[in-house]
Amino acid sequence: MDWINSIGLFLGSLIANTLASLSGGGAGLLQFPLLLFFGLPFSVALATHKVASVALGLGAAATHIKQKTFTFHEALYVTLVGCIGVVIGANLILHVPNDIAERLLGAMILGLGVYSYFKKRLGQHAQPIHRNWQGWLLGSVGLVVIGIINGSLTAGSGLLVTLFLVRWFGYSYKQAVALTMICVGLFWNGIGAIAIVEAGANIHWPWVPILLLGSFLGGALGAYLSTRFTNRVIKQCFEILTLLVGLNLLI
Repeated sequence: MDWINSIGLFLGSLIANTLASLSGGGAGLLQFPLLLFFGLPFSVALATHKVASVALGLGAAATHIKQKTFTFHEALYVTLVGCIGVVIGANLILHVPNDIAERLLGAMILGLGVYSYFKKRLGQHAQPIHRNWQGWLLGSVGLVVIGIINGSLTAGSGLLVTLFLVRWFGYSYKQAVALTMICVGLFWNGIGAIAIVEAGANIHWPWVPILLLGSFLGGALGAYLSTRFTNRVIKQCFEILTLLVGLNLLI
């Protein structure tokens, strides 16, 4: 790759991961199609994107941990439960027609964005619900399903996790975005990258350093902005990105 294309790849990764870190997911909206545009086969692009997305979680981690937006036990719960689905999804991707799956996911994400838009008070303040053992158990089922989506598809699963945490457990958007960036960006994508390689995909290592740098800086920048913006602004960013991701996957 020449230096012009390298700069383009870096800027695309930086923009995608900044938006994802701010709104709680959707880095694959730009980063994954960019890898395809530069000529990587689907499975190679997916595995390479998963590896690079780990840096998104690292970049966001320092800021969110410093702000103490969530507890260690909450992060451990979301990480462990979701990773079960991630491993299943990474092995399913080689057997499921990807175009059909992505269109279904696009319709779902678009619907979630519309739902969030009309629920004006959703996620504006933390209102803990379903945080007893029954709620955590039922929430596990939802997170495993989203984990399967994360392991098998390219974009949007982080947005699903963000809204699920807001709607089911009553987190504010700031809290949900922080948990998503740590658990999904760092751990789900890390496990997903390992699982998809074990399932037979390859990683295009020469491009990984550029993507890691863009992901890390984008994650840090987005996390910084999320601590400065209100829940209302973050909710609006979430809704805009769900619209874009949903339409992208449908079309």
